[in-house]
Amino acid sequence: MGLSGSGKSTLLRCLNGLVRPERGRVLIEGTAPRIDPTAADAETLRQIRLTRVSMVFQQHSLLPWRTLRQNVALGLEFRDLGRAEINAIVDEKLELVGLGDWKDKYPEELSGGMQQRVGLARALATDADILLLDEPLSALDPLIRMRMQDELLALQRVLQKTMIFVSHDLDEALRLGSRIALMEAGRVVQLGTPAEIVTSPATEYVKRFVANVNPLAILRGGSLMQPLESLPRDPADARVLLLDRTGHCRCTLSAEGRPGVLSIGGKAGRLVAYDETLVLEALPEDVLITGPLETSMRTALTVNHSTGRPMLLLDGDGRLRGVISEWDILRAMVGAREGKRAEPGVEPLSTAV
Repeated sequence: MGLSGSGKSTLLRCLNGLVRPERGRVLIEGTAPRIDPTAADAETLRQIRLTRVSMVFQQHSLLPWRTLRQNVALGLEFRDLGRAEINAIVDEKLELVGLGDWKDKYPEELSGGMQQRVGLARALATDADILLLDEPLSALDPLIRMRMQDELLALQRVLQKTMIFVSHDLDEALRLGSRIALMEAGRVVQLGTPAEIVTSPATEYVKRFVANVNPLAILRGGSLMQPLESLPRDPADARVLLLDRTGHCRCTLSAEGRPGVLSIGGKAGRLVAYDETLVLEALPEDVLITGPLETSMRTALTVNHSTGRPMLLLDGDGRLRGVISEWDILRAMVGAREGKRAEPGVEPLSTAV
């Protein structure tokens, strides 16, 4: 991402050989030897574009005289495939993007968001490992754009492709990207996770770029929590962990590192996994909420504010990894505003794709 003219789209076009760089290489994994589109001959480039790399353009690039099915089939028609096989693949991809009932319509009969889905289906039809997306959502209305971002994230959870997405919208980049390359005047000035970009800007340019970002949307449990190793213990019984600053909430750990006996205000407590359907304000006082390490700062703040109690973060095996209190959240927000990592020594976790 970066401002207009920073070189985003030019760099993207280097990845599939549309632009030849003056120096440097692009290496595509998955074959032996690895392929470099910047040095490939015409036939190799053609095969890369047919099978390995697909592209989604900003203005959809749909052919108006072709139906949706015919537009999506375009890349497949250059392969040695029968019409029945092509139609089966196309129909599957149109169903995947929610346009199965529109396959015989023409682009002019569709909304902007639907046209963008056709472009995405066309890119997916070749089953390429790598998708290049050149500001594909920038021409859409804000509400449609947000919905398309949700759909793209949902597709990625299913397809697990390598997606390289160009954007000049910071909110979009932070929402979609697992890693962000921030560009200025043709150079990559910082590469990192969204949390790293926001909390540890590498240059004054990056600092200005992220100055107005709300850390609630970016920081994750791994960069907020007080890790297990630093939790204080009861002086009278070293087996008991103090989960908040007052010692109101306490627990022991099992041999496997999972929360054991839980105490809240001297009474037996219990754990409940966070779910968006929970009415937090209505939970009884004997409940502590748990969540995964990927829990967002917004969720942790909501849990703390609504229950008045800390949130426990567990790994995939149910082991306690740390605790988030309102104090930890405040410290994280101050750290983000000062351009520092919120919790030194704790690696921020990816937020998205």
